[in-house]
Amino acid sequence: MNDVSAPAPSVLPARCDVLVVGAGPAGSACATLLARSGLDVLLVDQHSFPRDKVCGDGLIPDAHRAFERLGVADEVRAAAHRVGHVGCIAPRGGRIDVPGSLAVLPRKELDHILCRNAQRAGARFLAPVRFDAVLKDGLGCVAGARLRAQAALYEVRARWVVLATGAVPQAMLAAELCERRTPSGVALRGYVKNEAMVDRITEMEVVWHKRLSKGYGWIFPAPGGVFNIGVGLAQSHAKGVDGRSAMQDVNLRQMFDTFCEVHGHARELMAGGEWVGELKGAPLRCSLDGARYSRPGLLATGEAIGSTYAFTGEGIGKAMETGLLAAEAILAEPQDEVAARAHYAAALATLKPKFDLYEKANKVNDHPWLADLLIWRARRNPRILRRMEGVLEEKNNPGHMVTPKGLLRLFMPIRG
Repeated sequence: MNDVSAPAPSVLPARCDVLVVGAGPAGSACATLLARSGLDVLLVDQHSFPRDKVCGDGLIPDAHRAFERLGVADEVRAAAHRVGHVGCIAPRGGRIDVPGSLAVLPRKELDHILCRNAQRAGARFLAPVRFDAVLKDGLGCVAGARLRAQAALYEVRARWVVLATGAVPQAMLAAELCERRTPSGVALRGYVKNEAMVDRITEMEVVWHKRLSKGYGWIFPAPGGVFNIGVGLAQSHAKGVDGRSAMQDVNLRQMFDTFCEVHGHARELMAGGEWVGELKGAPLRCSLDGARYSRPGLLATGEAIGSTYAFTGEGIGKAMETGLLAAEAILAEPQDEVAARAHYAAALATLKPKFDLYEKANKVNDHPWLADLLIWRARRNPRILRRMEGVLEEKNNPGHMVTPKGLLRLFMPIRG
């Protein structure tokens, strides 16, 4: 099936069962499950596909579980660059390789796979179409949306609207769901092609250093001798004395240059590499915080509601997971809007503790010496390495490793 990238105004339907706005991982996952169940689903995006998306492109175990459920696991595996470990590198150079089910695939390709899959399931995809505002019925419930296509406005009525519009807050503001304009973090990434480094950088690398300003750097090997290289800043918007959040005084480009100074692989990659595209920045929304999840007739999902993990910046798998939860809520209570919203809220409530634990683990970004300690001990104690592997697989608590009790255990004698 071919993607529709430039709809004529007459193509926009007047009605559908569910209008999903945003065809990234969350929106496409939601649209796929709904369309498979026989609902009339219209999926729209403000960009024609395939389109670029600023991301680290790392696929960890939760993403692979979602791919299996969506039926695209084989297609993703065929396109992605598979890796066996995440190399965690401490400020003093210590390194530990944490094994896991991992891969790297640029979002331009991944999101196109997921969007095509939604179409195969029966969803209609139209782009470029921009969300303008919600439509309301006489009781104030959302009854559809006003969409902009080819400079004209059109009204689409729907039983449900699902917003999966990402970290930029404009759509959530228009829908009156945004509670915090400022993001949780920011990131800057680019693609560099360097065939000479293919055998040198074989795993994902995440680097902490005291000069990286409460953030981290990464290099992820992608298909075709290309590497995703970038820096991220957690808790980028701190509260000032006036109680308002404002961007910290950090220059991301300067942070990127510093990363390339302090990390040998980054320095070598840049010295002999060729840019593929340009450095691009993007906001991050983390910890299921900063937005309401729903209002009558509307659910929000994905990074629009903060589906990215703090500390690591991982968000692809959790975006798909929240999109699937939104679809499940609609399908579970097809005739009861109040019950559907309650179903969705309860499902997200079961996820929230995981996000809170990653907020606790953010201490490593605030205090890079913790990475030195954790990695030093993990190199000497296989049980700590297994705990780190469990964190990657979402079987262990990342916050426990940086609590006072967890840190005390690191100093205890190694047994067994």
